[in-house]
Amino acid sequence: MKPKYIILIVIGVIVVVAVSLLIGLNLKGSSSFGGSIGVIEVNNVITSAKTIVKDIKMFSDDASIHAILLRVDSPGGGVAASQEIYEQLKKAGETKKVVVSMGAVAASGGYYISLPAHTIVANPGTITGSIGVIMEFPVVNELLKKIGVSFEVIKSREFKDIGSPYRKMSDEEKKLLQDVVIDVYDQFVSVTCENRNLPRDSVLKFADGRILTGRQAKEAGLVDTLGAFEDAVKIAGDLIGIEKPLLVYPPRRLSFFEILTEPMEELLRPKLEYLWR
Repeated sequence: MKPKYIILIVIGVIVVVAVSLLIGLNLKGSSSFGGSIGVIEVNNVITSAKTIVKDIKMFSDDASIHAILLRVDSPGGGVAASQEIYEQLKKAGETKKVVVSMGAVAASGGYYISLPAHTIVANPGTITGSIGVIMEFPVVNELLKKIGVSFEVIKSREFKDIGSPYRKMSDEEKKLLQDVVIDVYDQFVSVTCENRNLPRDSVLKFADGRILTGRQAKEAGLVDTLGAFEDAVKIAGDLIGIEKPLLVYPPRRLSFFEILTEPMEELLRPKLEYLWR
């Protein structure tokens, strides 16, 4: 056998062994550490809850995982996606200790999904808060007029094409959408009051869309303590009585292809979001 083939075989064996070890550590943890903490990272805008909810369920059902640590670095995102993550994390909190570690930004929907945690840890300079709701979409009718493009719409009732980018909204339509936004906003405020054990009047002082630093949020009762990721790990370990827990991460998944194939109509469709602007 030629030397180069022997080298390739050796390299292949090393890779297989390394991957096996990584998978073993990633999925099973190590009993020599006394237990494991499942770490789930929520980065960027929250557009879908599918992967995060799946990871929360996986850690919830894993007996070797004693606590879940949610690392949030997000300005917010879709209302439904944020609510699905919130509900699944709240359910997980019934059987596991849940700690949130806020990164640079954990605002709006990023704050919403943090609320079920037993302890919320923010850096002093974390941008958080932004309790509010926004709905926005483009209106391109004037541009279309300039290039000679018009749209004919056949609809069943008057509100079926509400939010169409091809025409301006009527006052009645604006009122209808405003009512939707206010209803979702009320849900956000109520969830904050419930989970932070704060009176509604106290929450409403900060629930006008404003952002807060982590230190300001602590003073307002919106987070529990100040600290970095390592501090959150320590807190989670203390909650479950493990001095040196093993941090376990879910397998990585690629979503770039989904971004590239997102239909254009989805990009233009009005979206209700918990989003910091």
